[in-house]
Amino acid sequence: MHAADELLAASLSRNWWILLLRGLAAITFGVLTWLLPAISLATLVLIFGAYALADGILGIWSAIQGRKASEDWWVLLLWGLAGVGIGILTFLAPTITALVLLFYIAAWAIVTGVFEVITAIRLRKEIKGEWLLILAGLASIVLGVLLMAFPGPGALALLWIIATYAIIFGCILVLLAFRIRAFDTVRM
Repeated sequence: MHAADELLAASLSRNWWILLLRGLAAITFGVLTWLLPAISLATLVLIFGAYALADGILGIWSAIQGRKASEDWWVLLLWGLAGVGIGILTFLAPTITALVLLFYIAAWAIVTGVFEVITAIRLRKEIKGEWLLILAGLASIVLGVLLMAFPGPGALALLWIIATYAIIFGCILVLLAFRIRAFDTVRM
């Protein structure tokens, strides 16, 4: 058991609520998108930008909280910076076309998915339920690849795909947050 990994796992378990907030934000985004299918592209851009920015800020916060506990804190930092970067790019160009937004979302999903898988693999001996973070990361990667491979679907189809992904991803993160919280109470 690597001491740095144990410290990173302890940091994650202390900050389990950040994963919970990320999951709830994703679920809220997904449900709102399902309930408002006639949403305009401009509104989608703003909602997605807010979500990516909030997710990135929470990722950066997690990294900063764990920087003294693990030499691999930079992975979480890059994950968070990717979200903040995509969020800012989205707000800087609110009149963006559907195709460019699609590639922003795809790139963000792939980058965050890869970092989630890396984090889960690093922590597989330290936490229970790491497979949930791997599953969340793989869901992100699959979404990104599918969006890049099939950019032609209409805006409504894109909305349904993104909403479904966000709800599934959010549910997985909520489950992971409670598993990590339970792990923390068992360790105490």
